[in-house]
Amino acid sequence: MQRNRPFYLFLIILIVVIGLLSRSRFVPEFIYPYLGDFMYAVLIFFIIGFVLHKQKSARIAFISITLCYMIEIIQLYQSDWINTIRSYTIGGLILGHGFLWSDLISYTVGGITAYTYESIYYKQNKKIKPPHKPKM
Repeated sequence: MQRNRPFYLFLIILIVVIGLLSRSRFVPEFIYPYLGDFMYAVLIFFIIGFVLHKQKSARIAFISITLCYMIEIIQLYQSDWINTIRSYTIGGLILGHGFLWSDLISYTVGGITAYTYESIYYKQNKKIKPPHKPKM
C-alpha cells in the first residue's frame, strides 16, 4: 500500500489544530486529561505514515505507539538540560512534563484508532473501481 501523502499532510495539520483545541476549556472535564495524548498518538501515526508511506499499517501502528511510549518513559528523566527544553512550549508539547501510566493507555487507544481508521479507509477505497474502458 502506498499512502496519499498530500492527504496525510492535510490530516497532520487537521490533527494538530484539533489537538491544540483539545487543551481548551470547551473540552469536557472527564476526557480532558486523555484527549491530548490520544490526539498525540494519532498525530504520530500519521506523521510516521507520511514519512514511511509504503509501509504496512500494522508496522506504522507499532512504530508510532512504541515512539509514544518511549517519549513517555523519557519523562521519567528529569535533568536541567531536558527540563529547559520542556520549559519552551514546543518542547513541552513534544516531550511532555511528567510520566503517567494513563498516558500509555491513551497512546495505545490513539494508535489503534488511527490504524483502524486507515484500515477502513483503504478497504473502502479498494471497493471503488475505475470506470471500465470498452475494448476497441
